[in-house]
Amino acid sequence: MKLLRTNVLYIVITAIITLQIPIAIAGNSPEAGTLQYYTDNNKAAEPVAPALSAEEMLLATADSIYDTLHLLNAGLEEEAFEQAYKGYFKLKELGQISKTDVLTIADFSKPSSAKRLFVLDMEEGKILFQTLVAHGRNSGLIYAKEFSNKPESNKSSLGFYRTLQSYYGEKGYAMRLEGLERGINDKAFERAIVFHGSDYVTNSFLQSNGYLGRSLGCPAVPMQQTKPIINTIKNGSLLFIYHPNEQYKTKSTILNS
Repeated sequence: MKLLRTNVLYIVITAIITLQIPIAIAGNSPEAGTLQYYTDNNKAAEPVAPALSAEEMLLATADSIYDTLHLLNAGLEEEAFEQAYKGYFKLKELGQISKTDVLTIADFSKPSSAKRLFVLDMEEGKILFQTLVAHGRNSGLIYAKEFSNKPESNKSSLGFYRTLQSYYGEKGYAMRLEGLERGINDKAFERAIVFHGSDYVTNSFLQSNGYLGRSLGCPAVPMQQTKPIINTIKNGSLLFIYHPNEQYKTKSTILNS
């Protein structure tokens, strides 16, 4: 009997001590000692992944689209698409482009023998056109390496352009372009930089010479594809001419804003 009382007393004292410990630790909180209190505090102690910045979210979206459209397999550089999408998103938000269903990229990191012009459907998520495109004659032979905004330089200009209206001129069916980057391509209209077709942008010219014909600075495409491409992208869409040029990346206010 004495042993039974001793055991009962021991159990009671142990229970009291056990119940007092969480209350003492909890302090004077109104929720102290409750299950909710400890659940909430344990949650707070768990590591939380840092939230992505707006820039990181933008790049993550670009990377997702890049993978979905299989643009690596198509031959478009990932950085080319990331920069193009960044400009597309920002200019769209600012209302600088009115035709947002398409995005056109000329990847001048590639040789002129490559099909380096891409017209992308940004709503349906597919490549509408992939074809040859010429660079300026003074930008380089096989690769475009030098770029200029100066009149009569006969060089290509990098960066973002807004497509304008189509017209018929000395180069046949063509489309005017407006350079959107001050000091980089904003003299495009003055230089008569337009999107047009040419008979020197052909596989036969390429096979005969080992490189594509070159323009006076205009992005020129095969004649048979000129009209369908222009009719798809004219009147307010975005054209981006890319090259991994550090000076451009540093100077572009669109990429750095």
